[in-house]
Amino acid sequence: MNKQVLLQDLGTKDYKETWDYQELLFQQTLDLKIRNRREETQRPTPNHFLFVEHPHVFTLGKSGDLTNLLIDEQQLKEKRATFYNINRGGDITYHGPGQIVGYPILDLDNFFTDIHKYLRLLEEMVILTLADYGLKAERSKGETGVWLDVGTPFARKICAMGVRASRWVTMHGFALNVNADLGYFDLMIPCGIKDKAVTSLNVELGKREVDMDEVKQKLLKHFEMLFEASILKDKEGV
Repeated sequence: MNKQVLLQDLGTKDYKETWDYQELLFQQTLDLKIRNRREETQRPTPNHFLFVEHPHVFTLGKSGDLTNLLIDEQQLKEKRATFYNINRGGDITYHGPGQIVGYPILDLDNFFTDIHKYLRLLEEMVILTLADYGLKAERSKGETGVWLDVGTPFARKICAMGVRASRWVTMHGFALNVNADLGYFDLMIPCGIKDKAVTSLNVELGKREVDMDEVKQKLLKHFEMLFEASILKDKEGV
């Protein structure tokens, strides 16, 4: 099993352009798996991990409700935001500057074939990272993602998640609010959940700005430990 994961930090990149690149890597891995099965070969399948920061964008998952977006097309333009229907699970999500978005494109045959476990480990990666900053983050029963003050009137979400998988190959991933403009979350009903707030790491720490690269390094450290993987930097990118 190949537990090496190629890391690419794409910087700031358009959502659709990044989605197309995800689809390319995803399809290449699927095609290799299919060829291996057809030709009875064992060529190792790759694993990828993309970091990216998107311009303002709202995305709606397959099971989402468009009424959870609270602004119209003209207002989207005024906010310099875009909107996409996409093929992950979950409802509506916002991405934007100050948010670390991670897209692991993994062949889970290299790790474990369990989507539930995969999601829980991604959550644990974020929970451990936030603990490094002195925050007690948790899961909220029945709600994918990472939260603070679960079970209280002050419950608030700090990291959203949504994945797609085919033949145990994953795409999409997580969005961790680090220095996010929380005003954009008021333009939707986040993940279709009406009664809980959204927060960002800098708000919780009482800081104007948190070092994004430092947070990425902590996420990768915990990812390597939880997935028993080795992160390798891929210099090619897109």
